[in-house]
Amino acid sequence: MKQSYDIAVIGGGLAGMTQALLLAQRGWAVACIDRERPETQTHENYDIRTTAISWGSRNVLTHAGIWQNLTDKAEAIRHILIKDEDSPITLDFFADDIDAEAFGWIVDNRDLRLALINALAEEQAFTHITGADVTNISNHDDRVSITLHNDTVITASLAIGADGRKSFTREAMGIGSWEKDYHQSAIVCLIDHDKPHNGMALEHFRHQGPFAVLPFTDTESDRHRSAVVWTVARDEAEQWLQCSDESFTAALQARCGDLYGSVTLAGGRAAWPLSVNKAYHYIGERTVLVAEAAHGMHPIAGQGLNMSLRDIAALTEVLETVKDPGDAEALKRYQSMRIADNLGMVIATDWLNTLFGFDFAGIRAARRFGLHAVARLPFAKKFFMKQAMGAAGNLPRMIREAA
Repeated sequence: MKQSYDIAVIGGGLAGMTQALLLAQRGWAVACIDRERPETQTHENYDIRTTAISWGSRNVLTHAGIWQNLTDKAEAIRHILIKDEDSPITLDFFADDIDAEAFGWIVDNRDLRLALINALAEEQAFTHITGADVTNISNHDDRVSITLHNDTVITASLAIGADGRKSFTREAMGIGSWEKDYHQSAIVCLIDHDKPHNGMALEHFRHQGPFAVLPFTDTESDRHRSAVVWTVARDEAEQWLQCSDESFTAALQARCGDLYGSVTLAGGRAAWPLSVNKAYHYIGERTVLVAEAAHGMHPIAGQGLNMSLRDIAALTEVLETVKDPGDAEALKRYQSMRIADNLGMVIATDWLNTLFGFDFAGIRAARRFGLHAVARLPFAKKFFMKQAMGAAGNLPRMIREAA
């Protein structure tokens, strides 16, 4: 392990590894510091979640050279069906209506993580420091010193905090954040079902929390599969994790109705607590925040990793123009590119979760009027479909352009 690098990425999750890969590919000497070891992260039970990769995020992963290894493991979202409680009014989005290949793709987190680890292993400019906690970050005129739990000190011209919602880097930078606990948990699992999903993603808004069913790849025996993200009150999550498979499957069937035919649980189930956080700013002296260290949001619109990949594309883009990765003006440009976009999505997802959480007659009527209005207005439908694709707004070049 070297002691000095151009860039140190603190946090080796999906966002941190993607950031490290893109920067190493551009010739920077990059270290990625991760508290977990690869053999832990790639175990089949480590993370059973799936991720929605938008059209724009697919472009970032293509530029990184890993999407090419995921195409046969990714399932396209071509139809989005939005329902509100038991209302007969629904809202349908079809990718064909905007001449798009797909709104996005559903990928198993483990497959994405393996693709990143394998790609990074090929990069000579990259060093993976695993099983290591960062205990101190200190700034100097031209370097940042990063102390690990074993008292090893490495230095870099730039430290990137990609260490999640409870970011040590953000704390060390002295950056405050707005936080809100939803007192909800997201239960995730895979289901088998009789009827094909036909690329449909269901978002069923319920006052207890959204219930989403996302298209997933068929099994080798051609059994149809989808991924479920079921939001429940925090104090109910444990009972759903501990109940019998029969009781859990019956609850899933009741919520899926006949859309998927007969439903059965496929594999394990897990739950994650839901909250929102937004850092007040993203940059310090030779330090910068990306992804959930800067912003974490409700999964109601499936935009968490997609917003992180926008950060990563933007930071990569501004660092392509400088010789010193810690250049203060470059970091300011990155912040100006990302802070408003992230704030808008944080507010939007928080507002949606709150709006659909109300079970009052007047609010229900207003919601349903809104769904009906969007369904009848082509320009409104096009706006929301572009948002779902990650193709709207002031986007980094890597998002706009396919590799």
